[in-house]
Amino acid sequence: MLILLPPSETKRPGGGRRPLDIAGLALPSLTAEREATVDALIALSRDPESARRVLKLGSTQAFEASVNALLRTAPTLPAVDRYTGVLYDALDAASLDAGARRWLSAHVLIHSAPFGPVGALDRIPSYRLGAGISLPGLPPLRRVWADAVTRAIADSSAFVLDMRSEAYVALGPVPSASPAAYVRVVADDDGGRTRALNHFNKHAKGAFVRALAMERARVASRAGLLRWADEAGWALRESGEPGILHLVVSERHTGASLLHPGSRPR
Repeated sequence: MLILLPPSETKRPGGGRRPLDIAGLALPSLTAEREATVDALIALSRDPESARRVLKLGSTQAFEASVNALLRTAPTLPAVDRYTGVLYDALDAASLDAGARRWLSAHVLIHSAPFGPVGALDRIPSYRLGAGISLPGLPPLRRVWADAVTRAIADSSAFVLDMRSEAYVALGPVPSASPAAYVRVVADDDGGRTRALNHFNKHAKGAFVRALAMERARVASRAGLLRWADEAGWALRESGEPGILHLVVSERHTGASLLHPGSRPR
């Protein structure tokens, strides 16, 4: 199984001294696109005002563009440790044991804007770039990445579990011929109606991937994933829409929304 995760706008600073090694990242067929995007991002950073405008940064965020100038020399962290925010806080990869982290390395790609999909343990620097940005000297990122990423995914025969946001799906759609499922997080209300969740879907996705990693899940197909989820107490079910699975969570209101897996006792 190959899991595709979105990145996060928020990132942990710092890292080890080893610089970015573009040739050593997962999916080496994307090296040309990575080099071009990194070069364009570094060039943009030489003009702070242009960088602020192109990257759509407010006045209090302008300093964030400066990290892009150091992409080739900055400290690096494993991608799964670099990102913070709701999904990655729920996944909490730093607290996983070595075996679970190896499982993430073997099964998870995180789809970044400047580097394309990278392995969970691939080392990357901090950066500032969103999926919807057009960098000077390059076509829009969708045109830079989409076909190349789709071809790279097609080279794998693995079942693909797509947990990306729509903006990152556009940067590399899963090939139509690949065995795959897209996960949508939903909640069932008291009336039995299903509705999609927005902010809280990130927590559920992070917790779900953490559970897979902790159990070193061996999943090779859609049916196998559904069996694993049922045995592990996760409410993962067919949506009735082609290619889409629903990850169902319960929502209770106690002044704020609290989420937990829609599970049964084990």
